[in-house]
Amino acid sequence: MEKLTIGVGGMSCSHCVKAVTDAISALPGTANVAVSLDDNAATFEYDAGLVTVDAIKAAIVEEGYEV
Repeated sequence: MEKLTIGVGGMSCSHCVKAVTDAISALPGTANVAVSLDDNAATFEYDAGLVTVDAIKAAIVEEGYEV
């Protein structure tokens, strides 16, 4: 598992944090997802053999947020 932190724009409340957390967590090969409203960032571990960073970013964008 690799650990990564990416910036997430457009979050303004706890619902946003939950939406981004759920979007990342729903992907196979992701774990330990922590989304911070204060830092506008998502930190998570992922298995590069199961999911790409681009797929994770796409899931966040699909929820309506910026990466």
